[in-house]
Amino acid sequence: MAADPDCPFCRKLADPRGWPESDVVWRFPHSVAVLGPWQYYTGYCVLVSKAHATELSHLGRAARTAFLGEMATLAEAIDACFRPHKLNYELLGNQVPHLHWHLFPRPADDPDRLRPVWFALEKADHDPAEKTRLETARAHRTVTAGLLRERLRANRASV
Repeated sequence: MAADPDCPFCRKLADPRGWPESDVVWRFPHSVAVLGPWQYYTGYCVLVSKAHATELSHLGRAARTAFLGEMATLAEAIDACFRPHKLNYELLGNQVPHLHWHLFPRPADDPDRLRPVWFALEKADHDPAEKTRLETARAHRTVTAGLLRERLRANRASV
């Protein structure tokens, strides 16, 4: 599918410096995994489709299957590295209508564990203390990304 020049993810995918290289966890054949900003959820990643599409049904069957397989491979690495209490998968696209998964590892001590993360993230828009809490990682971002890369390499994830 053709890139959309108005799409922020298409622009990032087209620019070799679109994401800081330290945040790029893995470059799969059909997607790119990047470390998300909210590292209170240690290992939170965003998996961005390399093809511009706004719905899963807009991808051809083979591309859709590959994209979903890459999401599952990334999820396996997050689970193995950080052993979350629960892993939440979100494919929304309301703000950026380009296929991308949010994979949120939810710790057992998450005070909002029974609610979608979006409630906490919305609060962070208006509360600087909450924003700092949610951006603060339990481990440095480079360590988190490195652990995920090592796991994906060990699992022979496709590139």
